[in-house]
Amino acid sequence: MTSSDQVHVVDGPDLTAADVYAIWQVRDVVFAVEQQCDEPDVDGIDLLPSCTHLWVADEHGIRSYLRTYVAEAGYRKIGRVCTRKDQRGLGLSGRLVRAAHDRWGADEIHIGAQAYLHDWYAGFGYERSGENFFEAGIEHVPMVRPGQ
Repeated sequence: MTSSDQVHVVDGPDLTAADVYAIWQVRDVVFAVEQQCDEPDVDGIDLLPSCTHLWVADEHGIRSYLRTYVAEAGYRKIGRVCTRKDQRGLGLSGRLVRAAHDRWGADEIHIGAQAYLHDWYAGFGYERSGENFFEAGIEHVPMVRPGQ
C-alpha cells in the first residue's frame, strides 16, 4: 500500500497542528465552499478524547476524511465524511466507512446522512431511523447501523 492509500487513524488529543489544518482545509472546501453550509464546522468535538479522525492523504493533502465520536447520549456517531473533488469516485469514503466499521462495528453507529446519500449508506447496513431534517441548510436523514 502506498502512503496515499494508508488509512490514518488519529484520536482527537493526538492530532498535530498540521493534522488539524489539513482536516479543516478539506472540510472547509467541501462543506463551506462547495456545499455552502450555513453553520460553523468547528463545533468543539474534534479534539475530544472520544473523537477519532480517519483519512487518506497524498502530497496535495487529505484525499478523503471521516470523523467518528461517542455522542453525549452514549452512542457512536460518524460524520463530516468528505472527499476532495479531484478524488471522488475512487471509493475512498467507502474505504473509510469500512475502516470505521472494522474498529467499531460491534457498536450501534448513528449518522445524519445527507439525504441524497441515503442509498449509499444503506449499502453499508444503515437504516432510516426518523424523519428528514435540515442541518447546515442541507437536507439530512437520520440513520442507524445496528451493532454487528
